[in-house]
Formats: sequence, C-alpha cells, structure tokens
Amino acid sequence: MNDNDTSRRSIEAHSAEAGGRGGETAARLAIEPIDTSFSFKNKAYVALKNVIMSMDVYKSRQDIRLDERQLAQDFGISRTPVREAMAQLEREGFVRSVPRRGVYVVRKTKREVIEMITAWAALEGMAARLITQTATDEQIASLRTWFATFENGELRAHLDEYSEANIEFHQTIIRLSGNGVLLSLAENLFTHMRMIRRKTIGEKDRVERSIRDHMNIIEALEARDTERVANLVRDHALGLAEHVEKTADYLD
Repeated sequence: MNDNDTSRRSIEAHSAEAGGRGGETAARLAIEPIDTSFSFKNKAYVALKNVIMSMDVYKSRQDIRLDERQLAQDFGISRTPVREAMAQLEREGFVRSVPRRGVYVVRKTKREVIEMITAWAALEGMAARLITQTATDEQIASLRTWFATFENGELRAHLDEYSEANIEFHQTIIRLSGNGVLLSLAENLFTHMRMIRRKTIGEKDRVERSIRDHMNIIEALEARDTERVANLVRDHALGLAEHVEKTADYLD
C-alpha cells in the first residue's frame, strides 16, 4: 500500500465515522506533522544573507569562501538548513557553488554592476513618480530626517553612518511608492546594490554629490513635481553607473 492509498483510507475512515453520527458527510483531512526544518532553513537563510550583506565584498579581489560546517556551528543548528539556505542564496545570485571546492560569495563584474544600477534607476524613477501622486506630506517630509545630522561639512567624519543613511533613503523611496510588485522586484536587486553603494560612497566626491542630489530629490517630491523628480532620481542612479564605469577597476 502506498502513501496515497493510506491517506485516502484515512479520509474515508473519518468520513464513515462522521456519517455514523447523525449522517454528517464532511471528511476530516489526514494532516501530516509540520516539518519544523523549514523554520530553521528560513532563519539560516536570513542570518546568512545578513552576514553577506555586512561583508565588504569588493574590498579585495580575494574570493570569500563560506564554510558550511563552521556556519552551522556558529548558528547552533545542523548543516542541513545551512545547506538549504545556501542553495536558495545561489538561486538569487548571492553565492556560487564550485564542485569539490565549496561555496563562495559572488562578486559581480563591472558590467553586471552597471546593469543592476541601470535597472535600479528605472525602478526607483517609477517609485518617485508614484510618491508624488500617493504619498502624504508627512511621509515625504520624513525623508529629510535621514540627513539632519550630516550638515556643516561633517559628512566625511561620519562616513559609515552616512553610508547607512544613504542606503535607507533609497529603500524608503521604493517603500513609499506603495506598490507591492515594485517593492518585490527591487528587494534582491537592492541587496546587491547595497554592497556596491557602501564601497563607492567614500570615493572621490561621491558623498558630497550624494547629499546634494538627495536634497534636490526631496524638494522635488515636496513640490509634487513628478517629471522633475523622476529625472533627478534616474540621473542620480546613472551617475553612480558612470562612476563605476570610469573608476571601479577592482570589479574587472
């Protein structure tokens, strides 16, 4: 007898039992115990993705290898959910598996980074358009709070803090669009973008240009100037693409 036969007999037995009590015909489904390993896999996935996001992936050309055994030990779980988490991250383009060598964090090529930034420019430009049409004045005004502590030429003295504020600003632009599909499309793309933004923000005049662009974007949003803000957001992102094209030799 196979599993299907067993499940069917279980349902039939419950149905017959119900029929013997007042003629009820509703069948009680045979439910399998919940596999709690999914929870561990999901937690391992989130934890491992956070680890990768916190790395300075582009600091050097050296490959970053992930030790499955050590990660399982550090997380306090078995190796199976770690292995499953790595498989999901590989499907999303964050790690790559090399036969007989192990699993490595993916470092995007210059061309791949530029393509990601270009796609992001399109998504964020549309998000900015939607904000001018649907967001409240309070929501738009909240964007200023990210930069209130970086005035009077103190940007470089707090570069790490500004880098995070910069990242949060762009995530908030997507979120305030109120478009769930757009948010879903941007989610994994921005994880890759986050790593390259962290690397490039301190290069040349990027930080000063960044704060200036952000203030112009906020002012255009406050004015509900749809076309202007869409152009500003697009040009801001494409400016990063141009910077990568000209200077990011470490990506070759």
